[in-house]
Amino acid sequence: MATIQWFPGHMTRARRQIEEKLKLIDVAIELIDARVPLSSRNPMVDTILQHKPRLVLLNKLDLADPAATADWVAFFQEKGLDALPIDAVTGSGTRDIVPRCRKLMAEKMEARQRKGMNPRAIRALIVGIPNVGKSTLINKLAGRKVAATGDKPGVTKGQQWIKMAGGELELLDTPGILWPKFEDQQVGLRLATIGSIKEEIMPADEVAFYAVRYIAEAYPGVLSERYGIGELPADLSEAETVIEVMENIGRKRGCVVSGGRVDLGKASTLILRELRAGKLGRISLERPDMA
Repeated sequence: MATIQWFPGHMTRARRQIEEKLKLIDVAIELIDARVPLSSRNPMVDTILQHKPRLVLLNKLDLADPAATADWVAFFQEKGLDALPIDAVTGSGTRDIVPRCRKLMAEKMEARQRKGMNPRAIRALIVGIPNVGKSTLINKLAGRKVAATGDKPGVTKGQQWIKMAGGELELLDTPGILWPKFEDQQVGLRLATIGSIKEEIMPADEVAFYAVRYIAEAYPGVLSERYGIGELPADLSEAETVIEVMENIGRKRGCVVSGGRVDLGKASTLILRELRAGKLGRISLERPDMA
């Protein structure tokens, strides 16, 4: 796979805008995907946010392996970062966001009180790569639809201040920022698997090939149970073997064209759609020992 070069103009502007707004920010909220916590972290964020207090939110916990998510929380805590698993769609865990931000701001708030300054809402910046669920989270916290959502990356194009329900938090939304290129092919494949990279950039059959091989090895029995294709081969190191598994899935799900040939593209799209929707179960694509 060739190195992916993708750094749209609005992402360049977003970085500059964030840097300009930092002096107004009390806390940075970094939103990542619980299924790929490392790959969905933007390597530029540490540099951009400098030393701002930060809360890491592992979103889409309902789709991720619970054991892996617990390991990731411990991983971030060891690095001195407060980490909280959430589900922005249902709101699970989101009630803890404001208290966590208050805890991060405790010393600064006490200092303001000692100076006789009036209390004010905590000003937070939310950052994350495309399609990680920022707009969904903002709408949940605000208690109303204030940010556009979509299942394709790059929906948010501008930035806006949004008052959260209860008035304790003011949130600055930003467009998703993706780094200029992927040096690690595995990072690109993981992000494409969860839908953070457009299919025009990385073909569905290539992504599904990666997903099928990973799931077969990390979660034995899941594919066989979901698609009724029998026991999978023990060795999936050969590409032809993985393709055979994908064809068997396609055949079971009616992805067949004239002559009895399996439409691998259609089968790939089906596999990825079901994986992203959680129909294959709660699956994490990376663990801390892969860091």
